[in-house]
Amino acid sequence: MLLDPILQRDPAGPRITHYDDATGARIELSALTLANWAAKTANFIRDEFGLDPGARAAILLPPHWQSAGVYLGAWWAGLEVTLDPEADADVAFVTAAGLDSVDAPEVVVLSLDAFGRPVPNLPVGVTDYATSVRVHGDRFSATVASAALEGRDVGSVLAEARDSAERQGISSSDRVLSANDWATPDTIIDNLLAVYAAGASLVQVSNSEDPNRHAAAERVTKSL
Repeated sequence: MLLDPILQRDPAGPRITHYDDATGARIELSALTLANWAAKTANFIRDEFGLDPGARAAILLPPHWQSAGVYLGAWWAGLEVTLDPEADADVAFVTAAGLDSVDAPEVVVLSLDAFGRPVPNLPVGVTDYATSVRVHGDRFSATVASAALEGRDVGSVLAEARDSAERQGISSSDRVLSANDWATPDTIIDNLLAVYAAGASLVQVSNSEDPNRHAAAERVTKSL
């Protein structure tokens, strides 16, 4: 639902451009490609783990284009997202560094590698996201569940995202630069969902002392 207006208006336009200044990587996804990743993730959640709408996913990932696909995919599959590593969850999405922080029945590890390389030497029973998600279909009919984000329902989250976009002055024509985190429900809403609720495009920068150095090249019109 969040991407539907963007897909109808401008499916090929950039929706997330991610820089990792520690590695020099730059990856850009259109609305259509981001939606495909979300659909693959939703199919992966349903087919690999058999999770029904209303199940809970702990997503413990830094801001990244792959993280955006995981969030959207979990919501499309009807899962409630929690950001608490100690919360009861049916599946947890983490980086390799966060493996020891979760105790969920199913654990998925993301390398966040720019070229989609898998995480080597994972423990038995832990699923590598990059290896597993790519074989799943890139079409999915989104499911609306009662809870979406730490007990907040879908309608409330969307309303908060739209309010945040208006409060921050984000419009559909903006290229929005951010180096902010997605570590709490409020920061996910303000720094990720508000951008898409407005129909704008996000330039997310990681591991940078000066994210503004990308502003001119990316034709940024708004900074968070």
